[in-house]
Amino acid sequence: MRTFDLSTGDDQYVKDIRVVRWEQYALERDLPFQAMWYSVPPGSESPVDQHPELELSVVVAGTAHVLVGNEEHEVQQGAAFLLSSTEAHVVQNRSAEVPLTIFSAYWMPLAEAAGHD
Repeated sequence: MRTFDLSTGDDQYVKDIRVVRWEQYALERDLPFQAMWYSVPPGSESPVDQHPELELSVVVAGTAHVLVGNEEHEVQQGAAFLLSSTEAHVVQNRSAEVPLTIFSAYWMPLAEAAGHD
């Protein structure tokens, strides 16, 4: 068994969003996906993001407001959301006090990973 600790992981910042990528744990041969934690401070939001990977995100702490196109989704602690590669998105933390922490796993869609159209 291995354990992973968000508080001690090497981090980087995108805007004021703390990102801890799991690449630092050298798991690429063991897992069929990449992963990360990210923390959005109170009253802040992520930059607009869109990527070729599918992304499954679990809200670990706080409440996420996820903006996708003209839609807004509130995702409570303990719930998850799945983003496709075609969805530009922004993750907001509307709390004035509680940081928002999310765990995300992401991977290439099977057809693209296999080289199919």
